[in-house]
Amino acid sequence: MSHADTQLKEQKDHGTSLFPCALYEVCEEKNWSGVPHHWHDEMEILYFSKGSYTLFVNMEQFQIEEKCFYFIYPGELHAIVPHSDSTESALVFHPSLLGFEYKLFPQCLKPSNPAFSPFEKEYRKVFHIFHQFPEDSLSARLFIQSGIFKMAGILSTFPSLLQTERKTDMRIETIKTALDFLHSHYQEKLYIRDLALQVNMNEQYFCRFFKKVLGKSPITYLNEYRIKQACILLQTTDLPIMEVGMDCGFFHLGNFMKEFKKYTETTPLQYRKKS
Repeated sequence: MSHADTQLKEQKDHGTSLFPCALYEVCEEKNWSGVPHHWHDEMEILYFSKGSYTLFVNMEQFQIEEKCFYFIYPGELHAIVPHSDSTESALVFHPSLLGFEYKLFPQCLKPSNPAFSPFEKEYRKVFHIFHQFPEDSLSARLFIQSGIFKMAGILSTFPSLLQTERKTDMRIETIKTALDFLHSHYQEKLYIRDLALQVNMNEQYFCRFFKKVLGKSPITYLNEYRIKQACILLQTTDLPIMEVGMDCGFFHLGNFMKEFKKYTETTPLQYRKKS
């Protein structure tokens, strides 16, 4: 699943302009690092079929220990932290593909709900279509769009699942502003005051605010993000280790090595050899 290169506000297209829909998957991954906090303009159906996870959606946390579906609305800040071997997939599509109000999707759907079994069956059909047909196939587009409509139809037959309006928390909009700046400037020397300035807070209050919303300090988040970007460079380029560190905002090799081992439990060179 190519979540690793996800920017905070995702810049990549999901699908194409003609068919804004894509499927991402993780299958039996032992070392998947999860998905950092980000958001996008598309609807996302997450299917956790194996493993345990913590899912963050705006200001809420959900512990996932059994297979289930979660539905992420456009603009919602979300992240996934796996705690075991992971088998998970995500169907991401633009609301325009539906042609009607997407807010009929509930926040989650669990096996105890009678809608789960027929919904899962239809989701699996869509999943297999992505593997059976070329991405630009007209047949694939029609079958996939039909499948999404069928899934929505299944949910609509269970009135108790119909979602009430999800409230917009201004704290999420504030943190998005700070994180947008962080993701645009992580390669530079970055200080707490730079982030706090983006949201008109003093440094002390900003640190408390950040930790309350995301569960970690700004420095911890910044270092984690830098290491994730370093992992991508180690996997996709032949850049020297020192250059990888500098490209990701670590200007001292010793600090880069220490932080990398802290978050990955291995060295950059060992990580590259395993990839």
